[in-house]
Amino acid sequence: MPLALWVLTLSAFAIGTTEFVIVGLIPTIATDLAVSLPSAGLLVSLYALGVAVGAPVLTALTGRLPRKHLLIGLMLLFTAGNLLAWQAPGYATLVFARVITGLAHGVFFSIGSVIATRLVAPQKAASAIATMFTGLTVALVTGVPLGTFIGQHFGWRATFLAVAALGALAVLGSSLLLPRTIPHSAPAPLRQQLQVLARPRLLLVYAMTAVGYGGSFIAFTFLAPLLTQISGFSADAVSLVMLVYGVSVAAGNVYGGRLADRLGAIGALKRVFLWLAAVLFALFFTAPSPWLALATVLAWGAAAFGNVPALQVYVVQQAQREAPHASDVASGLNIAAFNLGIAGGAWLGGEVVSRMGLIHTTWIGGLVVLGALALTAWSGYLDRRNRTSDSPRERCTEVLVSNT
Repeated sequence: MPLALWVLTLSAFAIGTTEFVIVGLIPTIATDLAVSLPSAGLLVSLYALGVAVGAPVLTALTGRLPRKHLLIGLMLLFTAGNLLAWQAPGYATLVFARVITGLAHGVFFSIGSVIATRLVAPQKAASAIATMFTGLTVALVTGVPLGTFIGQHFGWRATFLAVAALGALAVLGSSLLLPRTIPHSAPAPLRQQLQVLARPRLLLVYAMTAVGYGGSFIAFTFLAPLLTQISGFSADAVSLVMLVYGVSVAAGNVYGGRLADRLGAIGALKRVFLWLAAVLFALFFTAPSPWLALATVLAWGAAAFGNVPALQVYVVQQAQREAPHASDVASGLNIAAFNLGIAGGAWLGGEVVSRMGLIHTTWIGGLVVLGALALTAWSGYLDRRNRTSDSPRERCTEVLVSNT
């Protein structure tokens, strides 16, 4: 793999770190800026909202820009956003910094996969994309716990400074190693992207994604204060728990892909959503015990992102059936739905914390995930009904072809 591809991987690592490390820093930020935990949780929501808006809208608006210049500009914006967070004088400035960083995130992953495939031979395109997205997995395993550790020992601002340094390295590497010209086709215009949203079956898949991740992030956004205030972990131990969570996420992602291959997308999603809901309900009872809470968080990590492969495969399958001219757009909008779920879940989690208390984010998150399970079952039923209604037509077509 060319060195330029590893620059994309480094960029993905930095972006993944800054998106999720905030979860481990929420108690520290809330205390330092004298805001409530729900207000600090909005830093997760507004970042995800920036990603969801930035991915489709800014990708369409920047379609004519040279890819290298656009990528460097995005990483400059990303670096500037983290530097602003480092020096933020107050909560409002930090919110603004998170939003503009999220905008860069959304466009980066919209164009990064395409750039990765242009850097290698056609037969290595899939491996190139997988290599780039390894940065996200490694961020969950190492970047998030390391960033949490830095924040706990040197202050949360130091974490954003460290991520900004990674962004600066990515800018330098992109400037030196990316080809000057990278062929690309213009992305679908925004109007065409919106047309995909008129397809009910695709909307159902997006709802499955948003509700499923929304339920998980109701509790995950406030995992750090839950661990310290209810489970009794020290602030220093939170980074170790995040490390355990990240390793479990990496393993669960691999298992989720194999499960989708074996059971099909719907079968895998049913199992993972049921597992995720069960873990969140269990955490309500295990949270007061440190060791039981740690074991539950380990099981949670394995389920939290285990549905990613099945969801992406399923949305592509539905897009090929419902909107074959815009399958790439449909897949990209599923990433937007993922971030809308994060935004909504973090906001709802804040409401639960302020009105009911930290511990109640667990079982309420589990209830919402059960809603995603119900949507999945409904979509599977529609698939079976469509196959049943299509089969007589297919048999008639076969007869006509054979007679001809």
